[in-house]
Amino acid sequence: MKHGMMAASALALLAAPAMAQDAGNLEKMQSMKTTHASLEGTFVEQKGATADQLRENLKSIELPKGFKIDLYAVVPDARHMAVAPQGTVVFVGTRKDKVWSVSDRDRDRVADEVKEFVPTLDLAVPNGVCFSKDGILYLAEQNRVLAFPAAEFFYEGADVAVGTVVPQGELIPPDEESYNHTARVCRVGPDGKLYVALGQPYNVPPPEKLDLYKEKGIGGIVRMNTDGTDREVYATGIRNSVGIEFNPADGSLWFTDNQVDGMGDDIPPGEINRATEAGQNFGFPWYGGGDVRTNEYKDQEPPADTVMPQAKMVAHAADLGLDIYEGKMFPDEYKGGIFSAQHGSWNRTTPVGARVMFTPINEDGTAGEPKPFAEGWLDQETGEYAGRPVDVAELKDGSLLVSDDYAGAIYRISYQK
Repeated sequence: MKHGMMAASALALLAAPAMAQDAGNLEKMQSMKTTHASLEGTFVEQKGATADQLRENLKSIELPKGFKIDLYAVVPDARHMAVAPQGTVVFVGTRKDKVWSVSDRDRDRVADEVKEFVPTLDLAVPNGVCFSKDGILYLAEQNRVLAFPAAEFFYEGADVAVGTVVPQGELIPPDEESYNHTARVCRVGPDGKLYVALGQPYNVPPPEKLDLYKEKGIGGIVRMNTDGTDREVYATGIRNSVGIEFNPADGSLWFTDNQVDGMGDDIPPGEINRATEAGQNFGFPWYGGGDVRTNEYKDQEPPADTVMPQAKMVAHAADLGLDIYEGKMFPDEYKGGIFSAQHGSWNRTTPVGARVMFTPINEDGTAGEPKPFAEGWLDQETGEYAGRPVDVAELKDGSLLVSDDYAGAIYRISYQK
């Protein structure tokens, strides 16, 4: 115990200067002052053995007729993506301490440059990136939300304009910070408000946590004005959503949810859900996925107004980012439907996932039957992963980007008749 206390004290001493530097740099940039930081060493090489091997791996990917997949960029730990409104750059979050900017300056649909965005700040799990229509980039970290006005045009330097939406330690109570389920995602809704999904840290939370989590929106989705004011809990009963998207057709909010572990290989199912109004409850922790009851809450009456998922996915495939397709490149059958990434299972006897799924949306706004769209990153014979898709996003030409944090890459899927 003594050694543990000494180690904790040492870590605190190491962290203190970094936190002070972060706060100082944030204050300087908010005051439009320079930090005099250098960008040297923050670029990612786009040629060489790594890129060549990634292209070789893509030869195993199966796609519907007419589609092809190419390497778009080498991006270490690539997670969720935000394509800038005018298409000049793609911002890519990670579960570590970096956000990347990915540029295709010559418009050949292969990235020319990948470099660290805002290296002057100390970021903690900067996974969630999203844009407003007027070009403000929002970054949802583990326990902070920042805003970068005009990031699309001022990302090239070490210092950029920045504002604090939710200060450090106020997105969730600091005592609830965890290493588990802390990769946030965000979207700006048609109402102009900022929506952030907050995964809860447990496999199944203990009863004594439920009131606090309901109040704070942990295990749910919160929304707020883009300056952080008027925060409210939008949806509850969600275990860990790492993918949210608004349907432009009707304004409904669609999101993935990862189901409870430890109940067997084939239950409970993963989920794609649809929220049509504020205040809806999606059943967790009484349900572990779909209509499968959790062992911990099986003797309790679930909420009578529980909203069941629109689509059930194969168990333990880890459904993450999603996109509702608005582009013009793909055939009509894909327009208005959902592309979603399955990260792949970590605790299933026979691994599943590591692919991109497609789920149509019916004329009445409900979901159709999900089906694989791009697969082959998981070797079915050996169980080895060559990649693990995380997120999907559209480029301005209607092609689809797929991020992969395992291989450290972004791929581009295009279509030609």
